[in-house]
Amino acid sequence: MQRREFTQSLLALMAAAGSGGPALAQPAAQSESEPAASFGLSLTAVTGIKVGHFTSQQRPTGCTVVLCEAGAVAGVDVRGSAPGTRETDLLNPVNAVQQIHAITLTGGSAFGLDAATGVMRYLEEHGIGFKFDPQAQGRKTGYRGVVPIVPAAVLFDLDVGDGAIRPNAESGYQASHAASTGPVAEGNVGAGAGATVGKMFGMQFAMKSGVGSAGIKVGSSEIVVAGLAAVNAVGDVIDPANGKILGGARAADGRGFRNSMAEILRGYQLVPTAHASTTLGVVATNVAFDKTQMTKIAQMAHDGLARTINPVHTPFDGDTIFALSTGSLKLNVNHGLIGAIAAEVMAQAIIRAVKMARGLPGLPSFADITAKG
Repeated sequence: MQRREFTQSLLALMAAAGSGGPALAQPAAQSESEPAASFGLSLTAVTGIKVGHFTSQQRPTGCTVVLCEAGAVAGVDVRGSAPGTRETDLLNPVNAVQQIHAITLTGGSAFGLDAATGVMRYLEEHGIGFKFDPQAQGRKTGYRGVVPIVPAAVLFDLDVGDGAIRPNAESGYQASHAASTGPVAEGNVGAGAGATVGKMFGMQFAMKSGVGSAGIKVGSSEIVVAGLAAVNAVGDVIDPANGKILGGARAADGRGFRNSMAEILRGYQLVPTAHASTTLGVVATNVAFDKTQMTKIAQMAHDGLARTINPVHTPFDGDTIFALSTGSLKLNVNHGLIGAIAAEVMAQAIIRAVKMARGLPGLPSFADITAKG
């Protein structure tokens, strides 16, 4: 099935499911000459979401903060075998917390989890969080009677520059201050500042990656689904539209790519010392869903990784995707269809993360490789 046909099918099913609110318009017939759906929005196109980056000036590393100050229902799915996370257990549908207030994605491996503390400080200063003492506001300096809920996940970038420099609480605080509803900055920023791809044969053959964001307003409806990815994969990044490698392990002679999966099929043995990696993502929608539904959407969004990264979800990746619902749109929509769109959105965000990156010494970018022809 062509992507445009798939999108049409989703829209038609959503229209049929609209009994809880205004029916969605049926898509018009699309001719073969019409372009496929556009994913030109970014994560901040979802009402209620802000995004901010902190990028270190000392070495390539940083953190990215997704603020949902009015609260959001969230789910998470962790697929890689080397994750570094914080507060993900509370997103389990059986656990009590029903809303979160931010997501932190960060470099620095497990050290970088400290960035979430700074996000919590920022939110507490603004009185945002789970309210355990409603009478606290203004009673004491700095005391707001709230506990901000800030799940976080890390990627490993300690081998790019001086690994003793990593994001900390102040980094998360600054990223929160920088957060806005404007278009998301992409490339060598935030959690993607030290991100690389194609590391199966060692860092000497790897390429630079970064942060990317993509999103879509579904047909003529008010439904928005958008995502953000910090791409730091062991494997190669592939354009699913044509199967071409966009970023990955470079050939030993510097001409083109080795094609990591092809090498595996030829019998290449992945060395136990392969560099730790991880792709982190956030998908979001304005449609109201519960925690169980958002968990399913997070699971389905991982299909976007499978379409664009090969190999993916390896023992050296801690691939983690969060899914958020800000709930501003009340429609009776099948959450599985939103999950299917989320996978498409995540695939596009990953592609942008590679295409928008800038090269560093020894780590060429997509633009650098393309310029060489």
